[in-house]
Amino acid sequence: MNRKAQSHRPMRPSMSPLLRALTYSRASHEPVTRSMLLQCYIALDAFRRGHGSRELFATLGRYLLVAEELCRLELQAPDADYIEAAQAIMVELDEAQKTAGAWQLDDDGYRALCAALDILAAQLADASLDEITRAESAMVTGLLKAHGMQEPAVALRH
Repeated sequence: MNRKAQSHRPMRPSMSPLLRALTYSRASHEPVTRSMLLQCYIALDAFRRGHGSRELFATLGRYLLVAEELCRLELQAPDADYIEAAQAIMVELDEAQKTAGAWQLDDDGYRALCAALDILAAQLADASLDEITRAESAMVTGLLKAHGMQEPAVALRH
């Protein structure tokens, strides 16, 4: 009987062990989330001191939209009202800048944004990198749709 030896290649995972370990490791998760929060708190401090800018406004607004998307993914979902209140404060901040020419937060606005950033911090602590990526992707897609643009050709879908 002439049997051909079947060559069996070992199945290789689509992700290297190192990349898999980094993706699911809290050690790699923490620098990413700390960087995100640091950007938010830098912007918040600048607005509190009256030294904000359009770039800082966009950064803080973007992360509040990420927080909203994380609420949709059921991370701190009961606190979604705080995120919406913070977004309303951002709209007021933008309007005040247009009329007064300064990026200045009052005490109530500052407290509302602090509460929203506390929620974002809790979300980022609980979320996986995959969930954060999905929230960021949904935020970008939402912004593109709001501006009447098409979705990016390469979008992350899960």
